[in-house]
Amino acid sequence: MNVPNCLTSLRIVLAFVFLFLLWIRVPYNMLAAWIVFALAALTDVYDGRLARRYGAVTDFGKLMDPVADKMIICAAFISFVQLGATHVPAWMVVIIISREFIITGMRLLALGKGQVLAAGRWGKHKTVSQVAAIIIILTFLAIRDVAFGLGTGDRFNELFEAHFANFAWWLMLLTTALTVGSGLCYLSENRSLFREGRGRGGRPDAAGGGMP
Repeated sequence: MNVPNCLTSLRIVLAFVFLFLLWIRVPYNMLAAWIVFALAALTDVYDGRLARRYGAVTDFGKLMDPVADKMIICAAFISFVQLGATHVPAWMVVIIISREFIITGMRLLALGKGQVLAAGRWGKHKTVSQVAAIIIILTFLAIRDVAFGLGTGDRFNELFEAHFANFAWWLMLLTTALTVGSGLCYLSENRSLFREGRGRGGRPDAAGGGMP
């Protein structure tokens, strides 16, 4: 396994570590979760760059890189719904995760036809917006965590929590809109997957001259 694929695999492991840190009840767990998520985001940046620079792009990387992203991003958003301090609406998370299931289904459909669909340009923008939203929310949680550790948590809530609730709602709305938009673009770019072939074996009939 080459270095980019090792980084992708590491990101999958970090997704479970991140989820564990979000829910373990120890001092500064949110700060630790922030650090782990930031590390995972760095592996996402560098695995792609290394793969392209050294010609190490593989089918494993094309398939598992988006899967690794989805694992840690979905873990964060689902957890945010239950963590009341984040003010993340459940319906936005449902839309985001539904989009990811649909695109994953497309990739499985493509695999059944002998194709591997890499992440598109709009998908990368979507991922950047999701990662940015998660980091911003985690930053609030980490600072709040440290404030409570220093005995100033109540004062912190008085100053920031009400304003953060509105900010987080609009931030998540923007992220949800970009997620839906990128999904529609991906469906449009790969709509040929949904066209059934003609002739025997699901392929164009040679006698008919192929596809028009």
